[in-house]
Amino acid sequence: MSVHKEIKRVTTHVLAEMKLRGEKISMLTSYDYSMAKLVDQAGIDVILVGDSAANVMAGHETTLPITLDQMIYHGKSVVKAVTRCLVVVDMPFGTYQGNSLEALNSAIKIMKITHADAVKLEGGSEVIESVQRILSAGIPVMGHLGLMPQSINRYGTYVVRAKEADEADKLMKDAKLLEEAGCFAIVLEKIPASLGARVAKELKIPIIGIGAGGSVDGQVLVIHDMLGLTQEFSPRFLRRYANLASEIKGAVGNYIDDVKSGDFPNEKEQYD
Repeated sequence: MSVHKEIKRVTTHVLAEMKLRGEKISMLTSYDYSMAKLVDQAGIDVILVGDSAANVMAGHETTLPITLDQMIYHGKSVVKAVTRCLVVVDMPFGTYQGNSLEALNSAIKIMKITHADAVKLEGGSEVIESVQRILSAGIPVMGHLGLMPQSINRYGTYVVRAKEADEADKLMKDAKLLEEAGCFAIVLEKIPASLGARVAKELKIPIIGIGAGGSVDGQVLVIHDMLGLTQEFSPRFLRRYANLASEIKGAVGNYIDDVKSGDFPNEKEQYD
């Protein structure tokens, strides 16, 4: 029997057990009550309330514009829907970098208002003081290394990260630093599969990949991407499990036709 099927509520401890048993961890983003309810009922292990909400919910080109209050709104909506999975809320750009006290206050605000299970933030040695301070308050922290979308203006491109030895070595050191600090898991984004495998092998905590190969401990995708709601984004790591964009457009088109023709509502869809 898998850990996944045995437990009634996923916790950070459950994720650690899953890694020990070699059971892969499934993770998807959600940003609202209705979608989170479906994702949780389907049996997902972790929901990430991602700052990718800035892209798929608000239409921004990057994740940078989304605010703490907006992330709290999305987080609170998701937590209300969930009965089983672990809920992690992204800390948005500007709420933890360079000021560990502000980081702590931001994390406390997220946890107190959303009732989420953990927070996630990007970076290694540059943000380690913030990570330690948040952890000191008893708040679980998930790390994020590799391609870090909040630093996109520094990169100037969304190409694969850590292909060169220097950057790969830094990522490895940062991963170990986050583990030593007490992070319960780390997301690795868009890095060579061989490096993802090495990090997962050398660290005891679960490593979740998005474009980090199949040898890590779990996978995460943005739900709008994997359901085919977004069409303009097609990185190599993305597998579309549905094409809801065409389904929705087709349904809306049929509705428009029925309204225009007078077919909707029919007699059975009216009150006497």
